[in-house]
Formats: sequence, structure tokens, C-alpha cells
Amino acid sequence: MYENNERPKRESHVSAAIAGGVVGGIIVAIILVAVLYFTGTLGGGTRTETVAGQKVIVNDVNVDSQVEAVAQVVPESVAGIETTMTENTMMGTQEAVGVGSGFIVTSDGYIVTNQHVISDNPKEIKVSLADGNNYTAQKVWADSSLDMAIIKIDAKNLPAVTLGDSDNLKVGEVAIAIGNPLGLQFERSVTAGIISALNRSLVVDSSLVAEDLIQTDATINKGNSGGPLVNANGEVIGINTYKNAQGEGMGFAIPINVVKPILNQVVTSGSFTPTVIGISGYDKQQAAYYNDAEPIDKGIYVASVQAGGGAANAGIQKGDILLTIDGKDVNTMLKMKEILYGHKPGDTVKITYERGGQTKEADVTLQAGN
Repeated sequence: MYENNERPKRESHVSAAIAGGVVGGIIVAIILVAVLYFTGTLGGGTRTETVAGQKVIVNDVNVDSQVEAVAQVVPESVAGIETTMTENTMMGTQEAVGVGSGFIVTSDGYIVTNQHVISDNPKEIKVSLADGNNYTAQKVWADSSLDMAIIKIDAKNLPAVTLGDSDNLKVGEVAIAIGNPLGLQFERSVTAGIISALNRSLVVDSSLVAEDLIQTDATINKGNSGGPLVNANGEVIGINTYKNAQGEGMGFAIPINVVKPILNQVVTSGSFTPTVIGISGYDKQQAAYYNDAEPIDKGIYVASVQAGGGAANAGIQKGDILLTIDGKDVNTMLKMKEILYGHKPGDTVKITYERGGQTKEADVTLQAGN
């Protein structure tokens, strides 16, 4: 809710009969070839190409062949992450070890994972790669409200994943999860399913409603956290994050697009500063989780405005509904953050919003967030 990180026959007829038989045979052959091709039995059609140093799957056959192709390429970019952390218990301060997953996003060692995989204050982060090499990683950036983190290992020429576009996902399309379920003993396991729903919100704990998640029935277990959710072309479309313990086949992933502007800034400058407009708000899906929420069918409902913030200074008020930022629709809180994170503090964005049935515009200056 809170922008500021608040977590599928006679001779005469012989020639005619032969001709008919030949034509019929040709038709049957064409149908058979088509069936074999589209079921992946004939022709294959799957290959990998290297584009800008990244392996891309080119595939136009059936789902099973696509999954096999992905399984031959993407796992080499999936990392095992073992984090040693300190915990305060009744017995005093003790060390605990957690295991999760991550995926390589740059050839020089940047890895994306979940914040809960590396914890708030990790004592040590160990990374194991598919080539058998092990590294000690450094935490570069993390956000508990987004449950995302970026870590770095000192390595070169690593096989980086290709990032897809989570804005163009469709319910029913193939979704493939790769990770280390139940620990490194089952490292780089591949499970496949479909995208079951989009823009889901999920209560994580008493203080956090996870926003705008991808729901999938690809099996996700403890240890898969931080691993990639991949489409049929081998492109990462999400970060596997949560599983609904009360139901089967209900896993959730963070859309990959939100991490793109963060990653770009981290790789360029070594750190990331979030940008905000100074509001708290919610989208249509999130509204169902708040008893006092106003029902909306589009945009972002402004629940409060921070005094002295960019939105307040531009005249935006509580009760307004934000519709677009720089001409881009904002129907989810995560999409709003994605757009804002592509800017720097001090930049100005044009926001269209609705108030009392009328559409208005405002130029809002962005500020640095927490």
C-alpha cells in the first residue's frame, strides 16, 4: 500500500482412383506432418542463439518441447544462495543458515534474488553456480517491501539470463520455475505450468500485503525463492517469491519489469535510490484487503498525501485517482513504482488524475524515498 516501502476398379477408372488415392494420400500426409510438427514429434524447431552475450531460445513448437529447450539453457544461469545470519533467540544470539535461489543478470556477477533469502543483515552470503564454482557475495541492494535484492560476486564471463517483459503476460501461457527446492540437494529443479492469474495481492504478514504478483501453478517450494519464473522463450518474467500454504498449485512471483530500472541504476552507479511522489495509495486488487478502502476500477487511489511532498506541492489530494504517469497507465502500485524508479530525484513527471469525475494534470517533482 505504501509508496515509501511501508513490505495446454475398372481400367477407365484406374487413373482416377490412383489420382484420388494420391491426392488423398497427400492430404493425409500433410495433415500427419502438421500434427507431428505441432506436437513437437517432427521438425523440432528449437534452437538457441547468442544475442549480446546472452543465450536466447528460438522455439515455435509445442509446450513440451519449449520446456525442454528452456531446461537445457536457463538453469546454467541459476544460482544457489546460502546465507548465514544471526538471530536473537531465548538462548541468546545464534547463527542460522538459509538456502534459496537467484539468477545471474549480468556477465560480471550481479545476481537477483529475494530479500528474505539474504535477510536484513547477512553475516555471509555464499553462491554456488552450475559450473561448480563457489563465491562469496556482497549485498548491493535490498527492499523488504518488494522482497527483492541484488547481490554481487567477483566473476567474469558468466551466463546471464535474458529478461522478458512482464507487462505483456497472458493468463494461460507457459510458466517455468527453476530453483533449489528444499535445499541445494535438489538444485536447479525445473517445474512447469501456466500463468494462472495476474495482479494478485497476497497477505504476507500483519504488516505487509505483497502487491501485483504473478500467480502460477508451476510447483514452487521452499528454496525456490529468488529463482526465475521463465516463459517459453527462456526469458525471465518474474522472481519466484511466495507459495500459498493453504492451497496446492498456488505460487507467486514478482513481475520482472519492476527490477529493470533498479538493476540499471545499480549496475551504472553501484547503488539505487528510489524515487517517490509522496503519497500512500492502493490499486483495485489491493482495495479488497482494506476495510475502509474506496472501491475503484482503475488507477491508483490516493489514500493520503505527504505534506511538502511532490504530489502535495502539485495540488494532488486525498481521494484523487492517479491514471497515468508520463503517458503510461498506472493501474497497479507496482507499475507506478516501476515508472518512478526509472527517474532520479529532482526529475519532473506529468501525472493525469481524476477528481470528482474530471480529469486533471499535474507536473510532479520526484523526491528520494527510503
